[in-house]
Amino acid sequence: MTEAVEVELEQFTRGDMQAFEALFREYHGEVYGWVIRIVRDSGVAEDLTIETFWRIYRARARFDSRRSFGAWARRIATNLALEHLSTRRPEKSLDDSLRVRFPATGTPDPAIGADVRAKVVAAFDELPAKLRVTATLALIEERPYAEIADALGISTNGVKSRVFRAVRLLRKSLEKRGVCP
Repeated sequence: MTEAVEVELEQFTRGDMQAFEALFREYHGEVYGWVIRIVRDSGVAEDLTIETFWRIYRARARFDSRRSFGAWARRIATNLALEHLSTRRPEKSLDDSLRVRFPATGTPDPAIGADVRAKVVAAFDELPAKLRVTATLALIEERPYAEIADALGISTNGVKSRVFRAVRLLRKSLEKRGVCP
């Protein structure tokens, strides 16, 4: 971390609005991208990103300016996204990355794809929020386990455990729905 960044972070912790605005400009895209990976809804992600920065500003005195601001922001954003997922079912769970494709051409098979996709989405939506977030970030977004662990405030082994449990639950749920995982 450069000395200029350290000074900016120190000013932020003392309530300097210009330092906060600079941090907002620098990190809002990263926080939004992180949140949308979890909630999969751009409108909700926008709202949660603003709420994240509101909470960051209110908690500025507790921030240790020697630590990573981005990691702290992701952790706050993750907690908000988890809270959102726990209280509401997402309207959009997964995107087109789950479409079944013809092996030879790589084009989607609309008949099979829609049915399987609906079953996968339903199985994902049944997961507890903590497992759903972890599975989404690890399996769909392919984020590094260390990054997920930092954002969730758990160990890397905790992430691995949650992914394992999520995959096991997804397999059971898909088998009940007639989909062979």
